[in-house]
Amino acid sequence: MPDNGFMLELLLIRHGETDWNRELRFQGQVDVPLNATGHEQARRLGARLASEEPVHWLYSSDLIRTLQTAGPVSERLRLSSVGDRALREQAFGVIDGMSVPEVQQQHPDIWARWQAFDPDFAPPGGESQRQFQARVMDTLARLSQAHAGQRLLVVTHGGVLDILYRAANGLPLGGPRQCDIPNAGINRLRTDGRRVEILSWAETDHLADLPPQPVYDQTRLATPPARG
Repeated sequence: MPDNGFMLELLLIRHGETDWNRELRFQGQVDVPLNATGHEQARRLGARLASEEPVHWLYSSDLIRTLQTAGPVSERLRLSSVGDRALREQAFGVIDGMSVPEVQQQHPDIWARWQAFDPDFAPPGGESQRQFQARVMDTLARLSQAHAGQRLLVVTHGGVLDILYRAANGLPLGGPRQCDIPNAGINRLRTDGRRVEILSWAETDHLADLPPQPVYDQTRLATPPARG
């Protein structure tokens, strides 16, 4: 790698599509499998990565949707996948598995806090954004120390990618996501375990002609500023 203080190159992948993605549900740490589109995305991802420069290690969240995405990649690259619980999605507690309308109807108090994007708010039984950030950055530091100078492929979740995008761009935790995070897209980063540099983001040419992906637009949830 270039001698600029960055020691580790990462290829970060969000898992393939699930039915709950299409239904815009909070998946969190519920073990939801890929749907048919997700399996095809994973197959194409494996074929795409097999044509690139080799990677040294393949890591994955230990949830089934990431393990199923990593499967075809593991076969094509002839690498065993290392499951790591610390790469899981943010835990949403009592609202895990719910759609936005269900949360609005059943937990209006939680929804009011959620749409305010308070980084210190955690739904009962879940993680706050700040707690989640600490977990993600601690995991990044651990992987960087263990694999200095190597090239890692990591299959994980949208929330993890959002945390790293914010870190790379100096964005605060409060506020909606500022980037697209497509299922089975390829995101290339470099890191020294603390600093993060984005090389490319949301590569999806290998997914051409598949059905359009569902979009959970957090910018539409932002609470408007008070007037008067």
